[in-house]
Amino acid sequence: MLHDFEIAKSARLEPIQAIAEKIGLLDDELIPYGRYKTKVRLSAIERLRTRPLGKYVVVTAITPTPLGEGKTVNTIGLSLGLHRIGHRVATCLRQPSMGPIFGIKGGAAGGGYSQVVPMEDFNLHLTGDFHAVGVAHNLLAAFLDNSLFRGNPLGIDVDSISLRRVVDINDRALRKIRVGLGDDKEIARDSGFDITAASEVMAILGLARSLPDMRRRLGRIVVGWSRDGRSVTAEALKGAGAMAVVLREAIFPTLMQTLEQTPCFVHSGPFANIAHGNSSILADAIALRCADYVVTEAGFGADMGAEKFFNIKCRESGFRPDAAALVATVRALKMHGGGYKIVAGKPLPPELVSENRPALERGIDNLAKQIENVREHGVPVVVLVNRFPDDREGELEFVRERALALGAAGAEISEAFAKGGEGMTRAAEAIVRAATGPRPPFRFLYDLEWPAEKKIEAIATRMYGAEKIDVAPGARASIERFESAGYAHLPICMAKTQLSLSHDPALKGRPRGFTFPIREVRLAAGAGFLTPLAGEINTMPGLPSTPGGTRMDVDENGEPIGLF
Repeated sequence: MLHDFEIAKSARLEPIQAIAEKIGLLDDELIPYGRYKTKVRLSAIERLRTRPLGKYVVVTAITPTPLGEGKTVNTIGLSLGLHRIGHRVATCLRQPSMGPIFGIKGGAAGGGYSQVVPMEDFNLHLTGDFHAVGVAHNLLAAFLDNSLFRGNPLGIDVDSISLRRVVDINDRALRKIRVGLGDDKEIARDSGFDITAASEVMAILGLARSLPDMRRRLGRIVVGWSRDGRSVTAEALKGAGAMAVVLREAIFPTLMQTLEQTPCFVHSGPFANIAHGNSSILADAIALRCADYVVTEAGFGADMGAEKFFNIKCRESGFRPDAAALVATVRALKMHGGGYKIVAGKPLPPELVSENRPALERGIDNLAKQIENVREHGVPVVVLVNRFPDDREGELEFVRERALALGAAGAEISEAFAKGGEGMTRAAEAIVRAATGPRPPFRFLYDLEWPAEKKIEAIATRMYGAEKIDVAPGARASIERFESAGYAHLPICMAKTQLSLSHDPALKGRPRGFTFPIREVRLAAGAGFLTPLAGEINTMPGLPSTPGGTRMDVDENGEPIGLF
């Protein structure tokens, strides 16, 4: 089989105006960036508001291995399958961070015959939104330090400052820095860098419902606290307006196409551990008026990105999902059942690529819990068993049958990678049945009026399987400060490892009876959530021993090579 990049480069692409026309977008609603990508103006939402909403499908997964289980491949592939069986479809994806692309993960445009193209544009810069988010974020940091330099008129307690700077590179050397060393008048303090995808500005871009809404949210960002206990915001620093100017076109979703010339909206790219991990509400709002089915992806497993999709994104948007697809792989289930260690860049343990029914049977517990996590919200779930070349038919069928027995509304083998839409028609038919059949009403996991600790406990016990939570004294003090300052009503955006249902990446399968520790709680007032941290959460990744970027170059024609 050809390499992903070779497949992408050999694809027949249509002009992006033709893709837009297929779903009813007008020329004056487009801001083209070359032949194959365009921004879409938000005026399209108002013009299309009388159209009926399409069916809304979210793609999630079991607890993944460090390699990922093909969630993006299946998100795109499911869209291709729906198109093949006669439905007008649109895909909605996050824009990838370039840090992991040059690090260990590689590209995020899908793979095989289930890709968004041009894949080099998708993975590198695209239409500049990440750059705009980074500039807007760092502009606020500059406003903050300038206020300190000018005599600190807001009375900011320097030790309370939470705002760091961001850059879209994996650079562990920037995790901890000291700023303010350039002039005797400056206030020296410890700080650091996060990767741009972890910025609250990126989370805001994903949750904003309009340009005025984004502007208001930017103004609400809390950078620290005054010495007399008041929150200090971007509005108080008079930086929010300038940030909005920088982001005025970044708020427009980007439209691209798949290998089978179906439309794909690409917008925002928040992390799924420190933030909500979903593409933008605005992209969904346009897509849902343009298509019969909209397929979007939530980051990591159903305990993380999907939980935040249901309880944060759906609250903000008002849209309700009609069905979910849950991606599972034989290798990941064997890992959960056998405790085998998977290290990116190294060969898989032989037990994962050979017949190993006992480990597979034990690992089914993780699938069972993630099916429960989706159904907890009243959403029917179809399991997609993502096929890899070494998989055995008997083991694939075993997972499919067990998924049905565990309450899935459907279960199919996914061959999106090798066959594109042709390999996803049965999966698409299963999604249509789930999305159009009878089901209980959609429900949130918790009430916003509950105290923060009760909301945290609901997520930890009902989504992760914890017996109880343990809130550290400092975390409890933060909750009390936030609640007394008027932030008690916010939803919860839990930050934990994606490699386990628990807080501990070493606990595989379906851990039970554990205590879920909350060591810190952060406020994202602009995005509109509280972020409890459980375990060590790294917001600035580092490069591996052999970074993916070492294999990349340009050929004599200036075309990129070595992308994967």
